[in-house]
Amino acid sequence: MRVDRFVDYGPGMNFYDKRPPLTADERVQLVGWLDLQRALVRRKLEGLAEADEHRAVFPTSPLMTPAGLVSHLRWTEHCWFNVIFLGEPETTNPQFQKEPKSADWRVDGVPLARLLDEYKAQWAQSNEITAAHALDDVSKDAEFQPSLRWILIHMVEETARHLGQLDTMRESLDGQTGYY
Repeated sequence: MRVDRFVDYGPGMNFYDKRPPLTADERVQLVGWLDLQRALVRRKLEGLAEADEHRAVFPTSPLMTPAGLVSHLRWTEHCWFNVIFLGEPETTNPQFQKEPKSADWRVDGVPLARLLDEYKAQWAQSNEITAAHALDDVSKDAEFQPSLRWILIHMVEETARHLGQLDTMRESLDGQTGYY
């Protein structure tokens, strides 16, 4: 089953129409809401000046830039779907590096467009993993075994929380606001 049909990546998209159907099954609802949050990350960054892509606006969080946040979201999805759920080696993900700390946020010099493409590719891979497994399947990690359902719900929460931070960043950088 294809579950990414609710997201249109084109400019000027009407996000209100991209919510999952009101009466869809659980899988379609979960992936649909996650896809919407992912697409909103991209939408919030449309038209951002290149000079602002790597600019931090929170004094106590110098790594939290628009570009750093996109990288973090990409690697967080990889962590949950690829490393924790599928059991891929931790060495494939910079979040598990001891040095430098917060390596997934450190993207100075990497264009935002490239990071957004990498994020889009990861979410396509995460959706493929989701489509290939039952929601009740548990991770391959020997000590920590959340179900795929739990991971999807957590990813909706994680992505939406960071989307709120991105809202604040964007407003602080150039005054852009909006529900979508």
